[in-house]
Amino acid sequence: MKKNIFIIILLINSQMAYSQSKKWQVNYWETSAAGNAMVELNVGNKSQSTDGVIRIQPELKFQKILGFGGAFTEATTYLLHKLSKANRDKILQAYFGDTGAKYSLCRTPINSTDFSLDHYAYAMVPGDKNLKHFDIRKDEEHLIPAIKEAQKISTDGFKLIASPWTAPPWMKDNNHWVGGKLKPEYYPTWALYFSKYLDAYKKHQIYFWGVTVENEPNGNGNNWESMLFSPQEMTQFVQYYLGPHLKINGYKDIKILGYDQNRADLKNWVDEMFLTPQSSQYFHGTAIHWYESTYDYFPDALDYAHHKAPNKHLIQTEACIDAEVPVWQDDQWYWQPNATDWGYDWAPEHERYLHPKYVPVYRYAEDIIGGLNHWVEGWIDWNMVLDKQGGPNWFKNWCIAPIIVDPEKDEVYFTPLYHVMTHFSRFIRPGAHRIGFSNINSTLVVTAVENPDKSVIVILLNKEKNAKTVTLHLNGFSQVVTINQESLQTITLKPSN
Repeated sequence: MKKNIFIIILLINSQMAYSQSKKWQVNYWETSAAGNAMVELNVGNKSQSTDGVIRIQPELKFQKILGFGGAFTEATTYLLHKLSKANRDKILQAYFGDTGAKYSLCRTPINSTDFSLDHYAYAMVPGDKNLKHFDIRKDEEHLIPAIKEAQKISTDGFKLIASPWTAPPWMKDNNHWVGGKLKPEYYPTWALYFSKYLDAYKKHQIYFWGVTVENEPNGNGNNWESMLFSPQEMTQFVQYYLGPHLKINGYKDIKILGYDQNRADLKNWVDEMFLTPQSSQYFHGTAIHWYESTYDYFPDALDYAHHKAPNKHLIQTEACIDAEVPVWQDDQWYWQPNATDWGYDWAPEHERYLHPKYVPVYRYAEDIIGGLNHWVEGWIDWNMVLDKQGGPNWFKNWCIAPIIVDPEKDEVYFTPLYHVMTHFSRFIRPGAHRIGFSNINSTLVVTAVENPDKSVIVILLNKEKNAKTVTLHLNGFSQVVTINQESLQTITLKPSN
């Protein structure tokens, strides 16, 4: 017995010695209200007085990360086409190049959305159940060329998710682009529509990782393209039509994501989607949006969805600063509580508290960090590029994108939101695992991951008006870190021996 205890002590001491001797190359990147925009800071801090300790625990591994990115919408790709080649290349390099954001997970619409120049679909002949007249010529104008250009730039490649806002009106019970439901007799045709779309894009060497069944199936207030599903209707469509159809037509590996709307209603949807092995067999996960609140990322709902189906994906597929005309060339606006959203003026009285004015930078950073800390595997922004009006958008539903352009003057503005996205997407790579940490400083918002190359990434958000100094501990290695006031910081730790 004494011999066994001695061996255990030797092993523990050996591990401690290895941890203490292991060296890490540490780098810091910061974006701040004071003007830093993905600036690399000097390494290290000699202060012995700190505001707390953050202990990184790589032995505690949680979800695997799929990636971060934005959406190829018609608005975005049309604007890219309107710019000079130099500025178009500049933007695509910024999003997909090795020294840019290195986007790894993106989304694109099936058919038109509010961020289209007008309504369109790929099959407009009423009653064409076999989709003999299906074509994607509309997407070949701007969408497909932009995706192809991004593919050439991206060293690691990126996964693509496709989402429909609505079926062609002739398939719906209201014969309209907005609202209404898919007629049951067109369930097989709508399933066929998905494989036709995948086939058409394959001819352009564009392959999809996944699809969502329907963007915002609860509706959008009957404002722009939409098609309603209840949780039961969507589950039945996937179980008996879409899932089997994709499987027998060569797309069994395409990931089908259900829901695709705000988190507040998440429980009702995952309860139905994952009710039985039969109901869940073709669902690979759940897609979510953030528009229910300007500050609450709904951690309890995210935890519930994960524990309901722990082996399924949980992916944020859309987010943006909505109901705002972009503020041009004024970085400070994005750091102030001046933004409002769709619910600020007309949310029901009992939900008004969810929609106060907010700081755009903090909304992005807190939602991404909060999502990662509660099982979200991927986070996709909405439009990558919009104009100074917040469009083009046929409904005039103006929003903000991380990059704003003036196509008439061929000018480009990288807002602070672009740099926020880069803090995550460049450094947290596909295949990373979120890892454990302890943080006794409640004023800092923190997450940590370990990349496939064993580098550790720590991201810190300090919303306070004063700097914070903390001691970072990792397997016996210690580093004192200062996070400047009103700043977002990414710390990279790479093994150096």
